Amino acid sequence: MKHHINLLFKPLKNSYFFNLASLIFSTAIIMVAGRALANNAVLRSMFSCQAQGLGGATPTVNVWFQQGTNLSFIPAGETIKKVWLNDPSQVTMDFDGPMCMQFGPDRNNNAGDCKNSAAHVIQLRRIKKINIPGLPNADKTLLTVVTEGGGKNKLYTFEIVYDTGAPQYHTLAIYPDPPTASSTPACVRVGQSKN
Repeated sequence: MKHHINLLFKPLKNSYFFNLASLIFSTAIIMVAGRALANNAVLRSMFSCQAQGLGGATPTVNVWFQQGTNLSFIPAGETIKKVWLNDPSQVTMDFDGPMCMQFGPDRNNNAGDCKNSAAHVIQLRRIKKINIPGLPNADKTLLTVVTEGGGKNKLYTFEIVYDTGAPQYHTLAIYPDPPTASSTPACVRVGQSKN
């Protein structure tokens, strides 16, 4: 008893249904893939001279409730010596190593615990606003960071923006300046002469 299998099929009369289903499926795949690529955009980077504002703009760092944002000086090979946060009512800070805790006019960045500062990363996390008398309501604040690398101190200022929604990145990495033919970093704005 042999059975023959018929491998031929008749195309359905409603082929527009399959075209529509194919279009919907393709769109869903593209949206999921696009979202996955967006979620992998976790690293933001800039050169040291840009992060110092030498190009004429103050760099921003966004902070979200869902996750912390890392500010990493590891690629630049710099050690964090001192940090100031103008408005600590909405952001917490943590470090990956010991930090300088000297205060007042007699502080010395090369003595005591400042000499042993070994942090390279600042972890910023947005928190629910704490009422601190005297601090105005603001949608951003200023973070000042002093680093040391290669025997030189550098001063960075970052505008910290309180953000809502889904985080766009989790790390801002600071890289050493690209080499240039002159002694001036590539991102420093040179004044234009007026004729």
